[in-house]
Formats: sequence, C-alpha cells, structure tokens
Amino acid sequence: MNTFAQLEGRGLYAITDGPRHDLLEVARQALAGGARVLQYRDESDDEPRRMAEATALKQLCDAFGIPLIIEQDVTLARAVGAHGVHLGNDKDDIGAARALLGSRAIIGVSCRDSLQRARTAVQAGAGYISFGACFASPTKPLAPRASIDLLGQSAAFGVPRVAIGGITPDNGAALVAAGADFLASISTLFGAADVLATAQRFAQLYSSLSGTSA
Repeated sequence: MNTFAQLEGRGLYAITDGPRHDLLEVARQALAGGARVLQYRDESDDEPRRMAEATALKQLCDAFGIPLIIEQDVTLARAVGAHGVHLGNDKDDIGAARALLGSRAIIGVSCRDSLQRARTAVQAGAGYISFGACFASPTKPLAPRASIDLLGQSAAFGVPRVAIGGITPDNGAALVAAGADFLASISTLFGAADVLATAQRFAQLYSSLSGTSA
C-alpha cells in the first residue's frame, strides 16, 4: 500500500497556461470557482519570473487551502514550498524527487495510455497518477489517446486518478463516472472568457454525480 502523501478530495485539477500577464487573477478565479488543485505549468526558461510567480501562487493556494503542484521542476517546488510536483513517467525521477521533497510531498506522474506505467509509478512512490489524452487535446495534439477503461482498471492501485486531455464540462461526466478523482484542464479552463464560471461547471460534475460538494 502506498503510504506517501496523496491528493485529497475530488474535483477540478487546474493547470496554468503561462506565461501570461494575468496569471494570478485567472488562477484566483479558478480557485474561487472550485478548483481543488492548482498546477503551475510554464515551460519557459525565465527563472526569476517563474520563481516570483510560483511564490505568489503558493501564497494564493494557501489562502484557499488548496495544494500547489509544480510541473517537472523539483528544485522550484522545494524553493517555494509547494505541496508537490508533477513528473513524466520515470521511476528514477520519482525517487530523486521523493529524496529532495520528502515523504509529505505529493508526487504525481503522467502515465499517458499505459496501465503498466501507472503500476510502476505507484510502486516507485507516486501519490497520484494521470491518464491522457482522454480526448483530442489542443495543448498536446500528438499525445496518444488513453482509454477511459484505464480509470477503472487502475482503481486497485490505491492512489487518486487524474484524467487529462481535451476535457470539458460537457464531456467530463463520463470520466467522473468511470472513476476519475480529478479532471485536469488547461486550455478549456484558462482559455475561457469566464474562468470562474468554467471552473464552477467542472466542479458541478462532481457534486451532481456524487451528491456531495466538490
């Protein structure tokens, strides 16, 4: 059984799409709309800006009582005191991140379309796993398509499951019903004209199907 820190609850997993000048404002809207996790995703090499933004996002997430996850950059996650990091699927990376961040850090792993990758990640200490792309993804159009069946097949691993890739409030209900603990969104959420309302629509998928608050 995995004894490391895991994501808690169920709901919207918001992933930022920076760099953008209004990053903090749209992140605030996502959290106010009910996002249960915020992941800082910025693939640029502007280290001073990334440090400043991650620090500000950590403060924002703390105010909402929501975990901040940093994509890939373990050093940045440690520097700003983030709750965890999201990695590609390499068990050596998981071990290195765990050694640097400690047992209380939430370490998530992209498992793409592979149940075996998910099994290996959990055995190596992942605190949650993600599958995708579940639908055609504007962010990663070449990503392999992940079967919805993976969500049910991976339930026995005992860690939260995140679905990602082309997910909207309109197509996400089937993923929730199949076992997705979290629905991840980048462009649908942060490309929306009304981020807060879009986050609320995602959150409602969980409250309407489970009968509990998202």
